[in-house]
Amino acid sequence: MTIPAIRFGVPALILVALAAGFIALNGGGPEGRPLAFSLAIGAAFGVVLQRSRFCFYCNFRDLIEKREAAGVIAILVALAVGAIGYTAIFGAWLPTPAPGRLPPTAHIGPVSLTLVIASFVFGLGMAISGSCLSAHFYRLAEGSVISPFAIIGAAIGFGIGFLTWNPLFLAITSNAFILWLPNSLDYAGSLAATLVLLSALALAALWWARPSQVAAPAALTLRETLSRVFVQRWPAVTGGVLIGIISTLAYFRVAPLGVTAELGSIVRTAGTAWAVLPGTLFGLDGLRGCATIIKETLLSNNGLFVIGLIGAAFITSFLAGQFKPRALTGLDVVRGLGGGLLLGWGAMTALGCTVGVLLSGIHAGSLSGWVFLLCSCLGVIGALTFARLVGLTKAS
Repeated sequence: MTIPAIRFGVPALILVALAAGFIALNGGGPEGRPLAFSLAIGAAFGVVLQRSRFCFYCNFRDLIEKREAAGVIAILVALAVGAIGYTAIFGAWLPTPAPGRLPPTAHIGPVSLTLVIASFVFGLGMAISGSCLSAHFYRLAEGSVISPFAIIGAAIGFGIGFLTWNPLFLAITSNAFILWLPNSLDYAGSLAATLVLLSALALAALWWARPSQVAAPAALTLRETLSRVFVQRWPAVTGGVLIGIISTLAYFRVAPLGVTAELGSIVRTAGTAWAVLPGTLFGLDGLRGCATIIKETLLSNNGLFVIGLIGAAFITSFLAGQFKPRALTGLDVVRGLGGGLLLGWGAMTALGCTVGVLLSGIHAGSLSGWVFLLCSCLGVIGALTFARLVGLTKAS
């Protein structure tokens, strides 16, 4: 993207639109301010995701196949920073984490065989489509030709997830248990256990990684500074710290981070209106996670969060010259729709994705977040192993 009028004009127009939306929503009084904040925090999330190339699947794959640890370290740093932030908030809102009490709205989900299967399937979907759902949103802004089909596939997967919800709930999920670590270990013990485990994972990743050659940094001129901010990939630790801070602020002001609630709500609303989905989904609305409620208003916090994410990613992508679409192939369509379907079914059945269950769940001290982390990684490893065994091209 070398035409200056496009490279700088498109970001300027999107920035004006986002700013106008924020001002209009913020001027709507108490009801509009959470919507304005959601748009702003979504934009911040999109900037950090795109600039730091923060993608759960890609970072994990880089560690496995290339033995590069930077991306996984960014994820672990984000988990640590958010866990500290959440603990500070919980301590103020719920001073005594007595058994049977949970902090408001935090994504502390049920743990059952359903979660194990759903997160494993989600991992398969990441490997097939080439990204997690949050990364597909920001890669739209980079001209990815797979991501639009992955999101369409995810919507179909959500629909199938609603259709399979009631049998799974009656057979398995209704007997699930919820484990919030502070109930057992208190806040200090829970946070210490989380940080120790994250540190152990970081040490393991660094042990596995190959040492990489680092070029000598260029002299810090104004041009170099602008390049580091707007063009070059942000350092892994910087991205991780910012993601952890954004997650904490989002929970403090509106709700835990998540990127699937709006997509699921649209599918559920349409499916219910067209009478293709069950009128009652047993227990779904009483569980913690990315809520897929039937829409009653056009604008929602999660919808504006995703709009801000995509819009801001467009801005940074164009400024960095990283909007580079390529010719679409049939394989792209198959990968996008097939992988997206698995992503959607897995996210609906697990009550969220790598952001809603893994990130927000571990921040909150929920066992469900750790189960999702483990099982989705196993899904990725299984898919990559199968691809190598049958000689398929690596997912990318």
